[in-house]
Amino acid sequence: MRHGTWALATALAITTPAIAQDLPPSLATFEEKSIDELQAMMASTAHSSAEITELYIQRIKMLDQRGPTLRSVIAISPNALEQARASDARRKAGKLKGPLDGVPVLIKDNIETRELPTTAGSLALKDNWTRRDAPLVAQLRAQGAVILGKTNLSEWANIRSTNSMSGWSAVGGLVRNPYALDRTSCGSSSGSGAAVAASLAPVAVGTETDGSVVCPSAMNGLVGLKPTLGLVSRTRVVPISHSQDTPGPMARTVKDAAILFSAMVGSDAEDAATKDAGRYRRDYAAGLSDTVLRGMRVGVWRPQMAADLGAKFDAALEQLRLAGAVLVDVKLPELKGLGEAESLVLYTELKADLNAYLATTPASVKTRTLAEVMAFNTANAAAEMPFFGQEGFVRAEGTKGLADPEYLAARAKSQRQASVEGIDAMLKAGNVQLLVTPTYGTPWLSDPAHGDQFTGPSASELPAVSGYPHLTVPMGLVGGLPAGLSFIGTAYSEQMLLNAGYAYEQASHARVVPTYRPSVPADLGPRGN
Repeated sequence: MRHGTWALATALAITTPAIAQDLPPSLATFEEKSIDELQAMMASTAHSSAEITELYIQRIKMLDQRGPTLRSVIAISPNALEQARASDARRKAGKLKGPLDGVPVLIKDNIETRELPTTAGSLALKDNWTRRDAPLVAQLRAQGAVILGKTNLSEWANIRSTNSMSGWSAVGGLVRNPYALDRTSCGSSSGSGAAVAASLAPVAVGTETDGSVVCPSAMNGLVGLKPTLGLVSRTRVVPISHSQDTPGPMARTVKDAAILFSAMVGSDAEDAATKDAGRYRRDYAAGLSDTVLRGMRVGVWRPQMAADLGAKFDAALEQLRLAGAVLVDVKLPELKGLGEAESLVLYTELKADLNAYLATTPASVKTRTLAEVMAFNTANAAAEMPFFGQEGFVRAEGTKGLADPEYLAARAKSQRQASVEGIDAMLKAGNVQLLVTPTYGTPWLSDPAHGDQFTGPSASELPAVSGYPHLTVPMGLVGGLPAGLSFIGTAYSEQMLLNAGYAYEQASHARVVPTYRPSVPADLGPRGN
């Protein structure tokens, strides 16, 4: 379906929750299925790729467009079944391209795919049909993945406004959290998070500038990996910041995330940051073991947090200890001015990078600069700004360019603080191999009147600014809502993080299947005797 059609459809959709038990048996069969399980089905001829793809499309129609109305998928690829049938033909001929061949993958709608427009959730880009693949998507296609469709997101990857409601876009509406429909799915990769949590696909691609893979992963009970910057191409991805942007895999298991990540790594001549990525291409799933934590020194980063989240974190630490990890408490150094420096970098690069991207879009796109996008939003305020404005865009438009001395100083300061004085210093102080900490708190209520009501903690800033990898793995439910456990290391430590996350996952089995509750009940009665 073309962009914009679903916004009306979901607004009129039935909102009565539909859980897996209500689905036809053929659709319920695909709940929580891993890549390995799907490959086993196809190998045994129990289901072809075309049948699997069609059944995921039907799940999208029942759970995303109707039933709980998750609004996580903006559009289904019109040639998804054609792609799947091509995979079936390769299987029959004995010419499979790898572990993703025939497996449906959803792509965040700020990443170009040739079948569909790429809107970043904005009506200003509703006609941005470039008919080209981002190199990342081309890589997935070359390995046989079925590009199932595009996922909803926080519009413009949540940079437009400082008072935004995560998960909302003018094109797709508000993504709903499968664990509690009135709670946030976080952003900006909200659609990728909700869709994979609801088994609308086995895996999805998100993008992160600061938290946009790990937050929706944690708050939708998923595994999410924000890779080292430069391992995955950003070409033909609607940008915020060349210093921090990177696509990353989102999945229900560490192994599935590792399989998808392995297919994403690669050099791209158009993205200078990826010049050395070819050195890190490997099968990241091959070495996963549930024994790797034995004797591993793990730094424990304890932020301020609510008591119930703290208790869940303590339980996770005990599982790490029982799995053999040597736990060492480490403290976050004082990093004065990091947030302000990061903000100046992001807003400066947003103006420069977005203007450069818009110049490559087809003539059907009439907004060719950030200033023209802002004017479009003002002219179409009822559709584009019914809940929040564009303060972020205003600030970005006022920046002075990539040669501005203040910007250059802020970039140097923020990267130094986050890496050498931040993560690296914590690893060295504790003589540890990686850090663990709660990824975020639990999902807050979606509130169009007041925007996001996030109160912390948050583990995303240091790895985002430094460009270091960040893995989140489900830690279970806190008050009926998902929480994530973060594994953070220095540059190019993805294999170690995935290994440690896998060992924790196998010890904890913490992921819980969502049940699409309208809300999480709270006992607000008296506490006296």
